[in-house]
Amino acid sequence: TVRQAFSDALDMTRMSLRHNTHDATRNALRTRYVLGDMLGQSPQMEQVRQTILLYARSSAAVLIEGETGTGKELAAQAIHREYFARHDARQGKKSHPFVAVNCGAIAESLLEAELFGYEEGAFTGSRRGGRAGLFEIAHGGTLFLDEIGEMPLPLQTRLLRVLEEKEVTRVGGHQPVPVDVRVISATHCKLEEDMQQGRFRRDLFYRLSILRLQLPPLRERVADILPLAESFLKVSLAALSAPFSAALRQGLQASETVLVHYDWPG
Repeated sequence: TVRQAFSDALDMTRMSLRHNTHDATRNALRTRYVLGDMLGQSPQMEQVRQTILLYARSSAAVLIEGETGTGKELAAQAIHREYFARHDARQGKKSHPFVAVNCGAIAESLLEAELFGYEEGAFTGSRRGGRAGLFEIAHGGTLFLDEIGEMPLPLQTRLLRVLEEKEVTRVGGHQPVPVDVRVISATHCKLEEDMQQGRFRRDLFYRLSILRLQLPPLRERVADILPLAESFLKVSLAALSAPFSAALRQGLQASETVLVHYDWPG
């Protein structure tokens, strides 16, 4: 339809703009978060941090599950940082990119080109000389597939092959390119239910979920609510060059009952 064609053209423009910045940012593909950014002293969050440290000993694929807002990308970056800190301590420091993509935010045809790259002439509007996909850009590091449950079935099949063969073939190309990438996926969906209903490949699920990390929503870790509120308030005040006064602390403490009884999403 005309509407779909317009939507695809808009997505293509966005992808082109992102591609134009890839060269400039390729060396800036760094994580912003570390394990210490996983705030909270509740038993649930301590268990999350210990699990991250455990998973940092392995290069196996990780599936992070949790509601929207629970910090899935933060956890993914922490795993990436901790793993390569250990890796570099043994083998010397290298560049390890962390590349993230939201599988539900890009049209299927464009997501394929974004992930696997494309050769010149692969489709209308393709860049001269072709383009490396995110798997190639993430070589030697981590590819974070956010909202993996939104990936269309045809792309799930192709992703499975990349994970099995450890090589990628660009759209419109025939030459496989070896890739060494750790894949961390995240979802807010119940993938087991999606598998039963035929929306998600069972074999891909087992490939992606060798290690699983469940992030608890804030409403299930009430002990963290007030400290988190204070931390976020301090950050906001610092941006305004304003102090965290005793009056603000008292006001926050007076709001404790309201805060801890709110049904926090994520």
